[in-house]
Amino acid sequence: MIEAVNFHSQSIESERRPMTDQPPSDRFKTEMPQIPGISGSRSSTAPNPAVKLVIGLLAVLLVLFVGARWALRPRHRAPTISEQQPQIEVPAPAPDPSTLIPHATDLDPGIAKAEEMAKPWSAKEFFIRNHLTGDNVSGLLVRLPTGPPSQAGGYWAFEQKSPFGDCKLEYLTDLEKLKKDYGFSNPKHPMVGNPCSRTVFDPLKTTNLPGSGVWVRGSIVQGSDLRPPLGIEIKIEGKKILAVRTE
Repeated sequence: MIEAVNFHSQSIESERRPMTDQPPSDRFKTEMPQIPGISGSRSSTAPNPAVKLVIGLLAVLLVLFVGARWALRPRHRAPTISEQQPQIEVPAPAPDPSTLIPHATDLDPGIAKAEEMAKPWSAKEFFIRNHLTGDNVSGLLVRLPTGPPSQAGGYWAFEQKSPFGDCKLEYLTDLEKLKKDYGFSNPKHPMVGNPCSRTVFDPLKTTNLPGSGVWVRGSIVQGSDLRPPLGIEIKIEGKKILAVRTE
């Protein structure tokens, strides 16, 4: 009886001993269920370097493709200032008429050429400096039908400002205007008129200034002015017409 008990205890110890030989982690580890057709042992496979290389090449190609598409995209040019704002054409300022008129000076007194004044009753404006006042005065050169163009007697030059007053004298080639505006009957040729006093001066006639003994051109044929226009001395040098001095 005692031997049977000892044998039974030994058998129990022999059954327990193998369990104590296992490490603690293995004893409490749950076993994965076995699935038919699948091996129970799972061995981890090492990554293949060729796969990494292929993935890297694909990533590089993708970056290059995206970069090329971005570089070749149509670019919208920013509008310049001239395109953003409408262009307004500003007309050039009109030239000063006085700059187109010859100015007679001491160094260059020329005001015209003989060929441009060849036609009788042709006229040309000019400026000349008055040595008494220092002002540039407006003058008019008239080609007379009498006298050759190569001599000073073939011209008459005078100041366009009235000798007494501020009215500008006008050269009247329109004979109808002489009749209507000045009431001058039956004019035969152009005249010079004072629009303020309606005085008419005849370029073909001369008169003696009272008290001076000086003969001047432009006799008064109508009106109340005291004297003819102030004359300007003319000289001819070759084909040039010079305005020398004022009266």
